[in-house]
Amino acid sequence: MEQVFTSQLKDYIGKEVTLKGWVANLRSSGKIYFLEFRDGAGFTQVVVNQKEVEESSWQAVQQVTIESSIIAEGVVSKHPKKEEYELQTKILTLVGKAEEYPIGKKEHGPDFLLDNRHLWLRSPKQWAIQRVRNTIINATYEFLNSQGFIKFDSPILTPTSCEGTTTLFEIDYFGEPAYLTQSGQLYLEAAIASLGRVFDFGPVFRAEKSKTRRHLTEFWMMDAEAAFVEHEENLKIQEELISFIVARTLEINKKELEILERDTKPLENVKPPFYRITHAEAVKKLREQGSDIGEMDDLGADDETVLTQMYDKPIFVEKYPAAVKAFYMKRDPSDPTRVLNADLLAHEGYGEIIGGSQREDNYNELLARMKEHKLPIEPFQWYLDTRKFGSVPHSGFGYGLERIVAWICGLKHIRESIPFPRLINRLRP
Repeated sequence: MEQVFTSQLKDYIGKEVTLKGWVANLRSSGKIYFLEFRDGAGFTQVVVNQKEVEESSWQAVQQVTIESSIIAEGVVSKHPKKEEYELQTKILTLVGKAEEYPIGKKEHGPDFLLDNRHLWLRSPKQWAIQRVRNTIINATYEFLNSQGFIKFDSPILTPTSCEGTTTLFEIDYFGEPAYLTQSGQLYLEAAIASLGRVFDFGPVFRAEKSKTRRHLTEFWMMDAEAAFVEHEENLKIQEELISFIVARTLEINKKELEILERDTKPLENVKPPFYRITHAEAVKKLREQGSDIGEMDDLGADDETVLTQMYDKPIFVEKYPAAVKAFYMKRDPSDPTRVLNADLLAHEGYGEIIGGSQREDNYNELLARMKEHKLPIEPFQWYLDTRKFGSVPHSGFGYGLERIVAWICGLKHIRESIPFPRLINRLRP
């Protein structure tokens, strides 16, 4: 019999097939077993009728426990009223009998589930989240490739950081200090003179001692940089990317979003153009809502939550005070106290998912900014060199994958968005 996946059953009605996977749940009415079957591609029901199978298969199904692995051979049938399919078993083989499964139907606390994350990943909700995550990754590659961006691999071990070393993990690198990267941005800026438009996608590390629902110490980040792209075009690329990702997820992951009980109406509204306000306008709106944010303050998580609840799709907050932003951001020609940057905030209270800016492309200006930030020049000399040999206007941005996953899936905590979360109080499993 041909081996197929549960996602293919609709094409095999009335035909004999083989399924290989795990028993997520089971019930018996005496002479018939109903197995809730999972194979990674999806879920289906495997029916084992004593009258229809040989004694060896009947003996095997009686030994099956939750999370046992099996091979089931039989005929595919369709539910008379629903778009659901099941297997009428002829032969069942028990591959690996599971011991008593520690995760039951009762409510378990988050610590217990995180301790058993290696098993909790098998649950329908976690299955759905990881499949949405996969769609987001693939959609990112698809969109950026269509826009002429080349995948570029920046290093994870770095001699310095983008914005100082206070929130970096330091390691001993053969007798000298090195750091786990927090962004590949500076290396991507060097690459644009070779490839024009580039992006990287990989794990990054932040040593912030944060316990918020939006922070991880290890997460995946996509950074993009593009030559001859200035502030306005930079925002346009970002909103088209996010709109494309959401559209792809709504198209591909209907089942997964149903499992997650995600209200998709707010996602269906994610289409260009996004809302746009300046930092000054955001401060004014927040103060009207009772916030004590200062005119020169960066937006905090609570501020982002309040602000995004006012809108029905993502919002750009642009032109922050230069004093609270990184040295490499280009000043706004119309107001040198501010920079040509923007944070993209997801609506429904989810907050920042992208940070980006036009980069300072003038050697002398960039050097002056580094001195203002009291950064050591020697470790950054290679970065300064990129402004000495054919510098051009350029811009870039980075998104946090887990924040986008959490938003699209409607998750309350970012720890659910990555297979094995790393938090300040959790390094295992």
